Amino acid sequence: MIEEEEIDLLLTDLFEVYGYDFTHYSRASLKRRINRLWLLDKFPSFAELRFRVRSDTDYLKRFVEEVTVNVTEMFRDPQFYRVLRTEVLPTLAAKPFIRIWHAGCSTGEEVFSMAILLTEANLIHKSLLYATDLNPEVLETARTGIFAMAPMKQYSENYILSGGKNDFSAYYTAQYGHVKFNSSLSEKMVFSTHNLVSDQSFNEFDLILCRNVLIYFDKVLQQRVLTLFDDSLGSLGYLALGAKETLKFSTLQATYRQVAGEKIWRKQS
Repeated sequence: MIEEEEIDLLLTDLFEVYGYDFTHYSRASLKRRINRLWLLDKFPSFAELRFRVRSDTDYLKRFVEEVTVNVTEMFRDPQFYRVLRTEVLPTLAAKPFIRIWHAGCSTGEEVFSMAILLTEANLIHKSLLYATDLNPEVLETARTGIFAMAPMKQYSENYILSGGKNDFSAYYTAQYGHVKFNSSLSEKMVFSTHNLVSDQSFNEFDLILCRNVLIYFDKVLQQRVLTLFDDSLGSLGYLALGAKETLKFSTLQATYRQVAGEKIWRKQS
């Protein structure tokens, strides 16, 4: 098992050599994932792991991929998407242009889910979806719009539970065990790396989604990221979080109103 002081050394290396700041990530989660990687890749010693991370940029990619969590699915928590469909998008419809930010978008399944909602609300033509993640590798997957065929049955069920009325398979073309989503969805997406820990706001948005990312941060970093989102939201904009995340206990609580009991809050000024 890797010791606490060794994790400190590794985090210092990552920051000094590459600019990745993991110091405010949940310590227990980080330690568990680094130990898992150490065992998986059969390093004889901590020194070997440290040397590899410092000197091998290909291995660095693997390291970042393993310690940042990339678990996602289309229309995850269908009731959440139903509320987006029925309560949030209708209030954005009057806007001349709609900007949406998916922060920590991972491989992009939720970005494509949103594009489908916008298509069905007849709003996709005046929308732009900004999809960002710390990890450039997962962004590459997202950019292609190509996903494994296996989970599509589950995604189709999620879609119907979210209020979808169309044949879900109309949104993609299947071939060789994979599907490629229609370019009419992806042409409204902009993908780029963004580090929630260190990067600033880069636009004003009507809706920001950051689902199941904050749970891996400590309280100090959670507050910093929520403040970043607040700075990035336009007046009466919406902030959507993951199932185990909340604005309660944050300094923003007083200026936001929760929407329909879901993990969606509307800025009140």
